[in-house]
Amino acid sequence: MFSDLLRRLTAPEPQMLPDTDARIALGALLVRLARTDGDYAAAEIAQIDASLAKRYGLTPAEAAALRAECEALEAEAPDTVRFTRAIKDAVAYENRLAVLEAMWAVVMADGVRDHEEDSMMRMTASLLGVSDQDSHRARLRVSAG
Repeated sequence: MFSDLLRRLTAPEPQMLPDTDARIALGALLVRLARTDGDYAAAEIAQIDASLAKRYGLTPAEAAALRAECEALEAEAPDTVRFTRAIKDAVAYENRLAVLEAMWAVVMADGVRDHEEDSMMRMTASLLGVSDQDSHRARLRVSAG
C-alpha cells in the first residue's frame, strides 16, 4: 500500500514530499515513538490524533483516519535510522522542529517518560538533524503548554 512512499523515502536522494505523503510519514514517526515502550496507550493515541488534527486542520474523524494510515506505514517502514534520515532529507528543518514538539507531546501524554522513549527521542532528534538544544526547547514548549 505504501510501497511508492517508502521507495521515495529511502531513495538515495529523497525529494521533498507532497503534503499527503509528508502527513503520513511524519505521523508514522509519532506512532513509532508511542509504540517504543511496548504500551501503545489510549492517551498516546489521543495525543497523536490531536497533534495531527491541529497540524493539518482535521476533524477528529479525519485525524483518526490519518493515524490509521500512519500506523500501517509505521508497521511497513524500514528501521528507524533509515526512515528518519530519509525524512530529514525530505522535510524542511522548521517542520522537523514542529514534529519534535508533537513527539514530545506523545511522550508526555501518558504521564510517564520512560527510558525507551527518552532514548528514542534522542536518537530521532539526532537522525532528523535537530540539535539537542532545539529538542530540549521543544520539550520545554510542550511542558509549558
